[in-house]
Amino acid sequence: MTIYDIAKEAGVSASSVSRVINNKPGVNAETRQRIMKLMEKHSYSPNAIARGLVSQSSKTIGIMVADIRNIHHTDGAYYIEREMVAMGYCCIILNTGNNEKEKVKAILTLQRRRVEGVVMMGSIFQSEPVREAIALHLSNVPVVMVNGWLNLPNVYGILSDEQGGVEQCVQLLASKGRSRIAFVFDVPKTPSNSLKEKGFINQMHLAGVDAEKWVYETENSLEGGSEATMRILNAHPDVDGIIYAVDLLAAGGLQALAAKHISVPDDVAVIGINNSAYAEICTPRLTSLDNKRLDSSVLAARTLLDCLAGKTTTKRIMLLPDLVERDTT
Repeated sequence: MTIYDIAKEAGVSASSVSRVINNKPGVNAETRQRIMKLMEKHSYSPNAIARGLVSQSSKTIGIMVADIRNIHHTDGAYYIEREMVAMGYCCIILNTGNNEKEKVKAILTLQRRRVEGVVMMGSIFQSEPVREAIALHLSNVPVVMVNGWLNLPNVYGILSDEQGGVEQCVQLLASKGRSRIAFVFDVPKTPSNSLKEKGFINQMHLAGVDAEKWVYETENSLEGGSEATMRILNAHPDVDGIIYAVDLLAAGGLQALAAKHISVPDDVAVIGINNSAYAEICTPRLTSLDNKRLDSSVLAARTLLDCLAGKTTTKRIMLLPDLVERDTT
């Protein structure tokens, strides 16, 4: 069923049907009602892409994530999509992985789909290949980065003070008498993880500790968190505090500590980062740094909507994290 079939059955021109579809004047009430009833009868829905070619508006937004399995990115993408759909936009979610070529390929896909704006989830998109691809292929649409930033005229950043947040974590452990503290981050080493590591090292140096030997990296999984914790225990049997760059790693770390019959928090205090669902379901419940990722996602969607509406928008917004203390400290 096409617009011409509807027009023929209604006894009107195709342009009259088009006016009804696009809610434009020039069609009397009786004819408009007849056309609408025929569209409903035949379950006719105009092609959004074809309409976009006429109106120069696709009403489509791209959301890029590196790993859709990451609960934080999944939740963030969900809240962005809800905000955009409420304002009449359709969202395309692209799962790029960590490979730079795949990220650039995703940007080219969004260009071909004529998206009106893009949200990138995570500092992993804060790279030179992505910056060049945005400048070449998406320079005419607003791009909002959640926990990232690129110095381009059309890029906006919603950031969290990752460095200051980890400094808070070290300070909390120190206030509880802990001094032999390890830090575990996941690979690849993103700009976000670099800031977390910097916060850890700076705060430990202030306490006179050679912090670098207390830093460990691993894959982002339960197994990775467990394996890194075993390495820490082997190298530093006297460890009394561990900070994990994401809650998932901390959950794996708690499993390893339990397997070794190490009491948390009596023997080793544990802090995660993200304040995700893992923090509540861990045993014991996990103290975690709330780095405002969900708030950042909603704010990213609203920033993008402001850009699309032609409103003046702040280029970079920094949110301050909060420590949510539970049973592991």
